[in-house]
Amino acid sequence: MDQDYERRLLRQINIQNENASPIKVTDVMRTLTPSSSPMSSPSKHGDRFIPSRAGANWSINFHRINENEKSPSQNRKTKEATSDTNKADGLAYSALLKNELLGAGIEKVQDPQTEDRRLQPSTPERRSLFSYSLSAKRSTPDDGNSVSPYSLSPVSSKSQKLLRSPRKPTRKISKIPFKVLDAPELQDDFYLNLVDWSSLNVLSVGLGTCVYLWSACTSQVTRLCDLSVEGDSVTSVGWSERVS
Repeated sequence: MDQDYERRLLRQINIQNENASPIKVTDVMRTLTPSSSPMSSPSKHGDRFIPSRAGANWSINFHRINENEKSPSQNRKTKEATSDTNKADGLAYSALLKNELLGAGIEKVQDPQTEDRRLQPSTPERRSLFSYSLSAKRSTPDDGNSVSPYSLSPVSSKSQKLLRSPRKPTRKISKIPFKVLDAPELQDDFYLNLVDWSSLNVLSVGLGTCVYLWSACTSQVTRLCDLSVEGDSVTSVGWSERVS
């Protein structure tokens, strides 16, 4: 081999070795220590086709699925069957049983006169029967599942809030009329509007050519106007929405 070529080759090898960063022992040890490689936390999501059974309350899930899948005819039959019973007490008793037996966590009973009579829990839950991930739910001191060791009540805290919730008083409507409007000259015509009730509990009645006011608070009758001079008759009365 040519000596000049050999010297150039050795000089190039030495330059490459000087430019290369030397490998330190500390770097090698750092790569081997378990602290340098971050351990991946276990995934909270399972397989998208296989539901997770951890933390699933099947009794509550099946019960709510059956409630949501009721047909309108079944709901109508239930409403007709409970129309003569005390609906408020029945709903409160049903909510209490759901809290104690199923752990539903209901704190308030809705008004039975509303359109939607279902018992809604205080915390909204999923309506799906299966879940594919673990929900990280933190336990709070106010949780219904946590029972205080100093509590003397046999029911949970959610049920205690349910029993302490104020109830709306039911309005009783008399089936027998307690007052009768004495209006002998009131015309029986479909196209006339001769009676109107104001927001101040005053009734206006058009009788012939006169307009009368009757106060439901004082039972006082006042004649407002008389159109007999003009030869007109009253065909419609109505209160203004701004001042009535």
